[in-house]
Amino acid sequence: MSNETAWREVDDYFCSTLLPADPVLEQALRDSDAAGLPPHAVAPNQGRLLNLLVRLQGARRVLEIGTLGGYSTIWLARALPPGGRVITLEANPVCAEVARINIERAELADRIEIRVGRAADSLPQLLAEGAGPFDFIFIDADKPSNPLYLEWALKLSRPGTAIVGDNVVRHGAVADPHSTDANVQGVRRFLELMAAEPRLSATAVQTVGSKGWDGFSLAIVET
Repeated sequence: MSNETAWREVDDYFCSTLLPADPVLEQALRDSDAAGLPPHAVAPNQGRLLNLLVRLQGARRVLEIGTLGGYSTIWLARALPPGGRVITLEANPVCAEVARINIERAELADRIEIRVGRAADSLPQLLAEGAGPFDFIFIDADKPSNPLYLEWALKLSRPGTAIVGDNVVRHGAVADPHSTDANVQGVRRFLELMAAEPRLSATAVQTVGSKGWDGFSLAIVET
């Protein structure tokens, strides 16, 4: 049995044991596939992890950078207490429309706002509007822009805000300083900036599973 087969079987076991069937989330994935969206949504057990992190944080305001089809957005929004809100940013109008339909089916439209356009434009607008501070920020968009997203995440945070970054392992390539892959270089710079930022306490964790070999970063704003 190959490593990837074993990883997938373990993920399947975890999901079948710990996560009940969820027709809304399953349909969200099917609709995303039917619309031709890339298969980059988090795995179900990773979605539950995000949900639990938001609940542990006691978050009421969540910012998501990178909506795709709204799968992770639904997990985040379900963790919120009454009156809680997710603002999610998506550059691709096709993805945003798929997400809108999925979110409406999940009956979460009243607590999720999708902003369509480049996050580099939307983030300054959020700051200008006084939309923050956010309690939980999930960064899962184009990796070359991760350093910029971290900069804005800090501007839109408060002491105690959790900042989670997805896909930081890049199948191990993140450890290669000579990589010419813009995604790898974006993640490396993102991690270096976190390490150099005195306001942050951060770590990163490798994961294996149905999404292959990857991982996420987690940081807390200290001051």
